[in-house]
Amino acid sequence: MKLEDLKNNWDLIIIGAGITGAGIFREAIRMGLDVLLIERQDFAWGTSSRSSKLIHGGLRYLKEKRFLLTRASVNEREYLLKKAPGLVESLGFLMPVYENQTPGKKLLGLGLSIYDVIAWEKQHRYYEAAEFYALVPGIKQETLLGGFLFYDAQVDDARLVLRLINEAVASGGRAMNYTTAEEINRNAKGEVSGVTVKDTETQKEKNLFAPAVINATGSWAEKLHPSPKPKHHLRPLRGSHLIFPAGILPLSHAVSFVHPLDNRPIFVIPWEGALLLGTTDIDRKDDLLKEPAISEEEVDYLMEGFKAVFPSVDISLKDCISTFAGIRPILSEGEISPSEESREHVVWTDKGLVTITGGKLTTFRRSAQDALKAVKPFLPSHKINGPHPPVFSEVPVEPEKDFGLPPDMWRRLFGRYGKMANDLVRMAAFEDLTYIPGTNTLWAELPFTAKYEQVRHLSDLLLRRVRIGLLTPEGGKAYLKRIHKLCKDALPWNRKRWKEEIKTYLEHRKRYYALPPKYAVEPVEYKPFSVREFIRNLQSFFKR
Repeated sequence: MKLEDLKNNWDLIIIGAGITGAGIFREAIRMGLDVLLIERQDFAWGTSSRSSKLIHGGLRYLKEKRFLLTRASVNEREYLLKKAPGLVESLGFLMPVYENQTPGKKLLGLGLSIYDVIAWEKQHRYYEAAEFYALVPGIKQETLLGGFLFYDAQVDDARLVLRLINEAVASGGRAMNYTTAEEINRNAKGEVSGVTVKDTETQKEKNLFAPAVINATGSWAEKLHPSPKPKHHLRPLRGSHLIFPAGILPLSHAVSFVHPLDNRPIFVIPWEGALLLGTTDIDRKDDLLKEPAISEEEVDYLMEGFKAVFPSVDISLKDCISTFAGIRPILSEGEISPSEESREHVVWTDKGLVTITGGKLTTFRRSAQDALKAVKPFLPSHKINGPHPPVFSEVPVEPEKDFGLPPDMWRRLFGRYGKMANDLVRMAAFEDLTYIPGTNTLWAELPFTAKYEQVRHLSDLLLRRVRIGLLTPEGGKAYLKRIHKLCKDALPWNRKRWKEEIKTYLEHRKRYYALPPKYAVEPVEYKPFSVREFIRNLQSFFKR
């Protein structure tokens, strides 16, 4: 749908289509409201496609005495594991304990016991050094006392956002990417009356009317509504990651360990057929509208941490497939360490404009409920339904027809696409129901998402709808011909546009999702064979 074709009047307009905005969108549709979701870039373009892919209780929050946040996080983790199998999956974490390490064995054991009490299930155990080393071959043995096994959960963050959006749209909502909120409009009393929006690319504008607007733009929230507290402002923090082939360190569990430089926890996680090494936590001081990318200092920091705990593992930056960096929207009241800042969300209300920022991927439902509670006085009360249906649409226990796909693949597809998984497989050619090398993604997912998920650019398709751009060498450059063949009917691009999209995508991927130039492997320059140069070298040799 084009911007000019949008209807004029809405009950609620939500600005920002990351996990917070998508969660609010889904909850508002469940309430029976007429809702529009808009996003300046692509859906999940910002933090919500660049997280550490974890749905976790926040073990470290116990150390900071944030017990309520930990309890909320653990409860939400258990809810999502139950309601979104195939998208949110349990993930074991192994945590080594060394002599003179802080926190030590007793404190970690206490924290994990509290974790278990909150989850109403014992989910951790301790292994002595020999047993622990057998679980994680290659880990540093010197001063190793043993280690813990505990459980959290993992997700494809962008697919979580897209499933929420897709199911809200299927239930009557409208979502528009590449649509900028230019201005919040108000009446003579200062009350919100709507939003002036603009197509980010065509520059066409339109005035939309609504009595309530929710600002869910994350790190950009203060651009639309400054903090009402003079000393309470957003502190954008960058978290960066490196992705390596899984074969470098075959793991069935994640490994969380302490960085020797600053005693921060970092991790290496098996994800989508690769290894994810992260994360950093540093201030983002440049323009927030500029896409984030990993710095040289962050690369060195992550590699130093990995090699300190896995000194015998043969790993090099030459093995690195890709990188990514995201910005956390943290609310700060003072200059403290980035890792000590609160991850809890805040809500500001201003005559129909509700701003929500901060928060965690795990607790998106809690954030959505708080935002909607704040905006409720400005909504048409007669439209708000009673008991709401589940946040995710129910999916079949078994597919209509399995088409030769194993149960675990169906579980994955239902988790990412909900009911649409049946359509995705039914519409696919037989040869496309196979994995793209190096990933857990089917070729058939490409044309389906290209057709039904508002893809405007190749980067939307390869970096967020599927993850080829992160999981395969050079962003899937070797597969672009097949991708063109698969998606040419779904994307209305002529030959010239395809060439432009491919060129732009490869440049974009190299700039923001590859190692910094300092670490780039220089291609060997080819020099044509010269007979004259050969004779000169031969004469020089015999003169020695």
